[in-house]
Amino acid sequence: MHVFVTGGTGLIGSAVVAELLTNGHTVLALTRSAASAQAVEKAGAEPLRGTLADLDTLRTGAARADGVIHLAFSNDFSSPGTLAAGVAEESAALATLGEELAGTDRPFVTVSGTPRVPDRPSTEADPLSTDGPVGGRSRSVAAVLDLASRGVRSSAVRLPRTVHNQGDGGFAGMLTRIARRTGVSGYPGDGTQRWPAVHALDAAVLFRLALEHAEPGTAWHAVADEGDPVRDIAAVIGRRLGVPVEAVPAETYGPLGPVFATDQPSSSTHTQQTLGWKPQHPGLLQDLEKIQP
Repeated sequence: MHVFVTGGTGLIGSAVVAELLTNGHTVLALTRSAASAQAVEKAGAEPLRGTLADLDTLRTGAARADGVIHLAFSNDFSSPGTLAAGVAEESAALATLGEELAGTDRPFVTVSGTPRVPDRPSTEADPLSTDGPVGGRSRSVAAVLDLASRGVRSSAVRLPRTVHNQGDGGFAGMLTRIARRTGVSGYPGDGTQRWPAVHALDAAVLFRLALEHAEPGTAWHAVADEGDPVRDIAAVIGRRLGVPVEAVPAETYGPLGPVFATDQPSSSTHTQQTLGWKPQHPGLLQDLEKIQP
């Protein structure tokens, strides 16, 4: 397939582009800058200059492709306002891509987080919450899955709280950056809350499998580690950086504070059994050992 990828130069996107190319697909990747375009070309893909806000460019990319994988997001969590703006921008982009693909029977793979379910790991059958600071993303993903009734082979890969590679990425990567800045490896609450995780290279395989094989309107979990206690994550970070490990207020993490403080393990049993996806790369705690002091 010739695949249009948004967010193709980030931690996850670059792994997805490489996975697609290795498995015989060609890639058209949305790029925001000359440096990103150069990176895409070096990887063996074709750049398409533009941003997630350039709706005409998104239509062009989708029209040229046999399938679409959407990964881009602003990732500015500095305030509730910037987070809301990022959610709104993504919602408009997904709606635009969906309209372009309607009636074509082409695959459209989007991304979301895994849901939280009280007292047990979430599964692929559990709905996403539409509450909270990123509830708008859940509504947009639901609209993409609803495109199954309009001739789109739509699916969603739900990513855990940390997608990591070489000790960086996701919420654990945010904890590391905050620890470097503050001199404390912190965790909210008592630290027993669990975060699921996956290596970026394993997640990339699942995006390819969903593109190739997912039935319309389905959701899949890219979860390798069902849930590591946040206190254990902070302990590895603190030891690698040589800083103390302490509980800190949830407000330390801005609008994501309530999310950081929540227990949210997740399962991928159905995904592994149905799509034959088998994580092969190091788990989060092992990967965090690669953090450089």
